[in-house]
Order: sequence, then C-alpha cells, then structure tokens
Amino acid sequence: MMELQITWWVLIGVLLLGYALLDGFDLGVGALYLLTKDPEERKRLIYSIGPYWDSNQVWLLTGGGAIFAAFPMVYATVFSGFYLALMLVLFALIFRAVSLEYQHQLDSPGWRKWWDLGFGIGSLLPSILYGVAVGNILRGIPLDAKGGYLGDFLSLLNPYSLVMGLVSLCLFAMHGGAFIISQSDGALQQKARRWARAAWLALIPLFLIGTAWSYLGTPRLFGNYLSVPLIWVLPLIALIGLAYFPVALKGGRAYAPLSASALTIFGLLSTLAASLFPYIVPASNNLANSLTVFTASSSERTLMIMLILALIGLPIVLTYTAYIYRTFIRRGRSVSTGNHFSVKS
Repeated sequence: MMELQITWWVLIGVLLLGYALLDGFDLGVGALYLLTKDPEERKRLIYSIGPYWDSNQVWLLTGGGAIFAAFPMVYATVFSGFYLALMLVLFALIFRAVSLEYQHQLDSPGWRKWWDLGFGIGSLLPSILYGVAVGNILRGIPLDAKGGYLGDFLSLLNPYSLVMGLVSLCLFAMHGGAFIISQSDGALQQKARRWARAAWLALIPLFLIGTAWSYLGTPRLFGNYLSVPLIWVLPLIALIGLAYFPVALKGGRAYAPLSASALTIFGLLSTLAASLFPYIVPASNNLANSLTVFTASSSERTLMIMLILALIGLPIVLTYTAYIYRTFIRRGRSVSTGNHFSVKS
C-alpha cells in the first residue's frame, strides 16, 4: 500500500511538473504580450504558441483528475478551501482561450484591443495565483480534524504567498521570454532577450526572499534535507539553471535559454515537492490535522486500478505531446518571416 501511495504522489508530481514546463511558457508569453503595443509583434507572439496552448491544458486536467482519484481528501480540501481562487483561475483561462479565438474575427481596432487585454490578463492572473496557491501549501493552511479548511479567501492572500505569486510570475515570464527567443529572430528576439533578462533579474531577489522567509517561518520544510542529504541535488539543479540562464541569453543558440529556464522550473518544483513530503496539505494550526500521502489516499484497490489506467493513458499523453512539439517546434520559427499558421493546432 505504501508503495502505491508514493507512486501516485510521484505521478501527480510529474503531471504538475509537465504542466508547469509546458503551459508555463505560454502563460509567460501571454504576460509578456502586455509589454508590446506593436500589432505585428503581438500577432507573432500569438502564432508562436498557436499549436501548443490548448494541448498544454491536458496536463492540468489530468493532474486534477489524478488528485481526485488518488487523494480525494486533498481534492475536497483544496478545491473547497481555494474555491474562489480556483474560480478566478478558471475564468481567466477560459477568457484567455476565448480571446485567442475571437481577437481576429473582426477587423476592428476596438474589438482587438479588448481581446488583447483579455489574453494578457488571462495569462497574468493564473501565473500569480498558481504561486499564491503553492505559497499557502508550503506555509500550511488551517484545517480541522477532518481536513476541512477553516480560513477564508482573504487569508490566502497573505504576504508570504503573494511573494511566492510574484516568484511564479517572474519564473513563467522568464520561461515565456526564452520560448519567444527560440521561435523568433530579429528585433522581436532581441526584445524577448531583454524581457527574459528583466524577469530573471526580478526573480533572483524574490527567490532569495522566499527562501529566507521559508527557512525562518516554516523550518519543517528543510527537515528532509537534513535527514536525506542526497536530495540537495534538487535545489542544486535549480541554482544551476538560474546561474546558466543569463549566460544562455548572451549566446547565439536559440534554445539554450529555454533549456536553462526549464531546468530551473524542474529544480524548483522538485525542491518544493521534496520539502513537503510526506505532507500534501500541511495544517498550520495543528500539524496532526495535515493531509499526507499516507492518510489522504484512496483504497489500495482504487490506487491499483488507477495505476493500470495511468500506465495506459500517460504514454498516450506523452506521445501526443511529443508529436505536437516535434511537428511544430521548428515550423514555429516561421513567425519571424510572416508565414503564420492557424492559432488552432
């Protein structure tokens, strides 16, 4: 039973990591979209993520479904306690998707202006709220003995979690800038290098503040690193990615910054996961009320059946994703020459 519980914890981590890596860059592109007013540049940014953005959502949906099946108590607590925040994210993602589809339907500056704004805000808001959610999970939320959330929406917007929200925004903006670099050339690519560098410069102090705040305010997050020194490799990976990113920006290789930002995201999220284990939703008022990998899971039979389904379904998702990126990633550079393809893949 314990092996199944840990296996599902790892699988859900892989799904959420996949979402952060893939949807992270198109959310970052959407946030950076607000920084340019040039219609041609905006068009090129839209077309650069055209084949990918909708398929990237699969990872979020699959991750949410996996949490529901494997850890239903976690699903119930998080989706009820974070209800308003999750609704904001949902409406932002919906409005973002509608904006992508509708902005070119009428040749009107006023029409396009509002849908452009919707796309930008629909990317900016989730980028921040994802980090706010992670910040609340790291510090813990008040839970009763049955795992019910005892707080309210405003208590989620605490200073620590808002800092983490800014960290996630800068991280996604950095990742999005790196993606634009890989899919463009000329003036837009140079502008993307400046955007990515600015995001990196903002991320460094926020990352240091968040780390120090975590150590001083929630020392339990560092307990696993003291007992299992081997996992120090995870924050080391994140630091290597952060240190390499400005070097990659100065080089001429189009995909080097994207590799560095992906390495940073992998290292940071893996570090957070290792810090939390075995807790999934720690209780800030009484740690005994926390939801853990071992106390909040489904039955052994359910976990086994879901594992069989996952072993069938996950390779399909991976194959589909690999096909989409292999087919379009090189063609995506055609946005720099004006050979645009449809926003829908």
